[in-house]
Amino acid sequence: MMDFSHKNVLVVGVGISGNAVAKVAKMQGADKVVLSDAKAEQDLKYDLTDVRATGVELVFGPQENTLLDNVDMVILSPAVPVRIPLVQEAYKREIPVVSEVQVAYELAKSPILAVTGTNGKTTTVTLLGELMKTRYPDAGVGGNIGVPLCEEALKAGEQSCVVAEISSYQMEATTNFRPHVAVVLNVTPDHVVRHGSLEVYQQMKEKMFAQQTSEDYLVLNYDNDKTRDMAKRAKGQVFFFSRLEKLEEGAFLQDGWLTIQWQGQTCRLCRADELKIKGGHNIENALAAASAAFLGGARIPKIIEVLKEFAGVEHRIEPVAVIGGVAYYNDSKATNTDSAIKALESFDGHIVLIAGGDDKMTDLTDFMTLVKERVDELILVGDASARFKENALKLGYPAEHIHEVGYSMEEAVKKAHAIAGPPQTVLLSPACASFDMYDGYEARGRDFKALVRALEN
Repeated sequence: MMDFSHKNVLVVGVGISGNAVAKVAKMQGADKVVLSDAKAEQDLKYDLTDVRATGVELVFGPQENTLLDNVDMVILSPAVPVRIPLVQEAYKREIPVVSEVQVAYELAKSPILAVTGTNGKTTTVTLLGELMKTRYPDAGVGGNIGVPLCEEALKAGEQSCVVAEISSYQMEATTNFRPHVAVVLNVTPDHVVRHGSLEVYQQMKEKMFAQQTSEDYLVLNYDNDKTRDMAKRAKGQVFFFSRLEKLEEGAFLQDGWLTIQWQGQTCRLCRADELKIKGGHNIENALAAASAAFLGGARIPKIIEVLKEFAGVEHRIEPVAVIGGVAYYNDSKATNTDSAIKALESFDGHIVLIAGGDDKMTDLTDFMTLVKERVDELILVGDASARFKENALKLGYPAEHIHEVGYSMEEAVKKAHAIAGPPQTVLLSPACASFDMYDGYEARGRDFKALVRALEN
């Protein structure tokens, strides 16, 4: 277990994880904890009253190397890349640099079930959390889901478990993170700007199971080439799941039933049409979560109960309202094209799509090909508007069905309401980050929902 007593700790990066780990370090007996952020305090959108109350020192603005003087350990927030000069200087001085996830792992007294992947993490983790709580009522659920993992690890205590959503960012500064059950859902191009290449991005995903042993389990998506190939580098027992093929062992769809076959036992869980969560990708998420829960010790009858009850997560193909026979869905969590493609595939066409935002500059060919096939009207917002329009036109999408509304979600919703009629569906699935207009995808999704509900009233 990580020992903070009498240590001097520097935490880099104000945020949900950074703030929490600074408080935890102080409460675990560190002599001095400094929380530093390169931004000025007034530019940060966090209330730091409770951080100050625990005796953590706060330092804002340019991060000089003197911050490292007499420091025993540096802890990074997920948003802070290891390439920044301050972190590089820490490495030079041979000061240990760890992530908040690493701290959570060191503090955890119960096994960790960790989920990563480009898409589907939050739905899978939320569902897995519900599944594991049927066996361990105190199970912690945290990580990239917006809840600090170090706090959840402490809260779970002994004789329980911790369910973690892990992003590639969080893996950069981990050393010996070892989940008992690791799940990799898929790998598609994303966060290449941060990691420099798809290869490095994939390496960060693989780092999650690199420390496993034969006593651990690695749950992999058989239908994704990159994840299927990871089995070659697995040190734990590989458990595949597949929506498309019946497997000798693992979890799969057979005659419309979610099925687990493992070590000579076959269990039917529930029919795919009994799931409340929409779309083929959610069948994959359900198979992945059920697999991890089964390996983590949840009982099959309880797994079946939860699978049938789980209604999904906010901002992921979330039903908002039906107005004049037109259903409105919030999929603000689709911050990349792959995620938006999955949303489009969940509906039988006749979509009025609101897309655009802070452009990740990924290739749009597959996305716009599907837009041409399934989208009746395309409403574009934010920074990505011009590039999205150009790509749609290039693939033959009719210009008269493209509507640019600038930087206004209100205009986008108004336009959708004006042009949509049954049997159409209005879908916000931006295929972009949100930072050109909002603090995050949650703020974008909530704004969309408020605007739709205002129409309803």
